[in-house]
This record gives sequence, structure tokens and C-alpha cells, in this order.
Amino acid sequence: MSRVHEALRRAEQLLEAPEENAEAPAPLSIAMAEEGELAEVREAAPAIDVPPAAPRTNGLVKGAQTNLDVDWRNFLVRCRSIPFRPAPETHLIDVDKPHEVPSEEFRSLRTRLNHLQSQQDLHLIVITSASPAEGKTFTAVNLALAQSQLEAPVLLADLDLRRPVIHNLLQAERAPGFSDFILAEKPLEECIRRIEGTNLYVLPAGSPVKNPLELLNMRHVKHMLEGLRRVFNWVILDTPPLLFSADANLLSTLADGALIVVRIGSTTYDNVIRAMQTLCENNVLGIVANGARAGELYSKYTYYYTKQDEE
Repeated sequence: MSRVHEALRRAEQLLEAPEENAEAPAPLSIAMAEEGELAEVREAAPAIDVPPAAPRTNGLVKGAQTNLDVDWRNFLVRCRSIPFRPAPETHLIDVDKPHEVPSEEFRSLRTRLNHLQSQQDLHLIVITSASPAEGKTFTAVNLALAQSQLEAPVLLADLDLRRPVIHNLLQAERAPGFSDFILAEKPLEECIRRIEGTNLYVLPAGSPVKNPLELLNMRHVKHMLEGLRRVFNWVILDTPPLLFSADANLLSTLADGALIVVRIGSTTYDNVIRAMQTLCENNVLGIVANGARAGELYSKYTYYYTKQDEE
């Protein structure tokens, strides 16, 4: 306000004695707006040709495409198909060998989850672990394969943006994927692939990003997940370990529930407790024990299938 008062005072002096101040430099002058308001006008600064900066969101450069709208009713038919060719030694369940022990274990997990789904609104789940190398990705992929053997479509999404491996297990391209859609560089139907001959759809991690947590905090992530859970019967998210980043914790707040994978003989009790404490305990659907010895599992099925084969 003091600068405005000073400008008014100088204006009054100019009106009273214009001949005395005609040559006085005036760094500020007064311009009268149409409605009688006073506006301060500065001397024009020299123009500098500066290229416009790229728009950024949370430190992430956005692509030219800013429209993230999705035709949720029809986008599935536009997703391209890729063959099912898992990498060697991935230990994924084989749909052509339904009586193998791993297949039965994941069918049992599938049955329990589907029962929970009949009792509550459960479509979007996070698969995580306390620490690395406990089998969370192995569990996520096999659970998705087991669920896809039913009639409804299932989506497996690799949201472990720090160390994504699902594209390697399925020998598919990493990009375009999740990050490419969120950054508005590719439409969703180009980022999701359908596994040929199945009801399984895969969303790989996409192009690498330097700040995964900031990407996951973008509002588009929540909107996308809300749309996906309306299209797919199950949306299974593979996420980083709970004790090594906040990614899984954040995603669990957007999901309907979480499964924590532990490795028998490796995961400590303290790590399990700490992992559960990072989540809302009411959001934990259960714990999946991985790494049981084959003999412990085969004993459950040997009698049944031997008797069945004899008959």
C-alpha cells in the first residue's frame, strides 16, 4: 500500500506543477482502469526468448497426451493378445496338468478368496511380502492363472516399479505398461495384453521411472484402479516388499485387501509382525506360506489321486 500512496502523491505533484516535473524520470506511473481502479504499471522489461518448460507433475514429466479417459465398456476387445510362453524354471502352474500339487494349492487359495468375495466387495487385492525373495511375485502370477481358469476376466498388474519381473516370467515386453498410461503416453488398451486362449490380462510395469512412489501418488492411479475393479472380477497387484518401501502400503489403501507372502524357514516372526503393522490390520486378508517341502504337500493328494486313477 505504501507504494500506491507514493504513486498517488507523485501524481498529485504532477497535476499541481507539471512544468517542474516534466523531465523527472518516473519508475512508476498510475493507470486508470475502466471502473475507476488504480493499477500500478512498471517500465517494460526487455523480452527474453525462453522456451516453455515441460509440464511436470510430482516431478514426473507428462507426455503430450493429457486425456486419460478410458472407454471401460469396450477397451478389453482392443487389447492385443500375446502367447502364453513362461520362461523356463518359473514354476508356474500348468493348465494342462491340473492334478499337480502347485495347481491344487493355488486352487485352494482361489476358493477361499472367492468365498470371501461372496461375502464382501472384494475385487482388487495387493500381493506383497515383508522382505524380498519370499515368493510374492510367484504367488501373484500363479493366483492370477488359477483365477483366470474360471469364466470371468482377471488382471495381473505389475506395480513393483522398483524391480518388476512379471514381464520376464511371461517373456513379454515391459513397455508400454502402467507407467506409460499414468504419464499419459499410451492409451490403456495398448498397455494391457491378453494371454492368448485365457481370461488372463497382464499390465506390465511399463517404462522405468526415477520416483515410483510419487508416480503411485498421482490421482490418476486411484481413478484407474477404480475403473479396473469394475471391469475385472479380480485385479491382482504385485507390489514391492513392505519393509523396503512405502509403495505397497500406499497401494493397500486403494485396494480391497492384501495378502502377505512369507517363506517357510526364512521369514522371521518379527518381520511378519512389522509388515502387518505397516498395513491397516483390517485390510489383511491372510498370510500365504511359501516354500513348503514337496513331501509335505504330496501327502495331502497322493491317496486321493491314486485311488481315483485305480477306479
